[in-house]
Amino acid sequence: MDFNDIQNAWNNEKTDNVIVPDTLSKIQSANMPLDKIRKNLRKELFGQILALVIIGFLPLHSEFPSRLTGPYYFIYGIVIAISIYYLAQLFLFYKRLDKAALTTKDSLYETYYDIRLNMQLYKTFTFVLAPFLMIYLAGYLFFKNHDSIEILKGNFENGKLLVKVAILVITILLIGVFTEWWVSFYYGKYAKEIKKVIDELKEEK
Repeated sequence: MDFNDIQNAWNNEKTDNVIVPDTLSKIQSANMPLDKIRKNLRKELFGQILALVIIGFLPLHSEFPSRLTGPYYFIYGIVIAISIYYLAQLFLFYKRLDKAALTTKDSLYETYYDIRLNMQLYKTFTFVLAPFLMIYLAGYLFFKNHDSIEILKGNFENGKLLVKVAILVITILLIGVFTEWWVSFYYGKYAKEIKKVIDELKEEK
């Protein structure tokens, strides 16, 4: 390879790494949906923590059965431990988004896939907590009325048992549907805007 070939290769390499103003403008246009995700995630973290605190005070309600206080706080402790792990992961994700600088294609790709990964993490967090919600709901159904207590004793009508089972099954399905909708509405639509920018940049290659 002679000097001219080396110089041409060098020039081509420099050209590939140059971000033209139009491309840079497109990359930075992803900052708006990214800001929306950051704001929503910040509100989400505060809301989740507040909800956990409020749930911890439920046994202090005058109508709460005193014999259930111990089991309630045992389950509540497990919920807190799980929540600390997942909320810590979401907080670290928020800090990464707060420092994200969309100035190159690589940074845009990295941020987008980080968002997609943590959307799945959010869903997993909700689904992990769902069984504990079912336990609370089942406890409420069984101890709120006398018919449910009779079911525990083995004295039950099939119709009433099926109704309560149906309520639990429907609740699980609703949790799944609501979680998918919530993540899509709160984060997914902004992730799609960032993905649209990525697709436009691919078309320019």
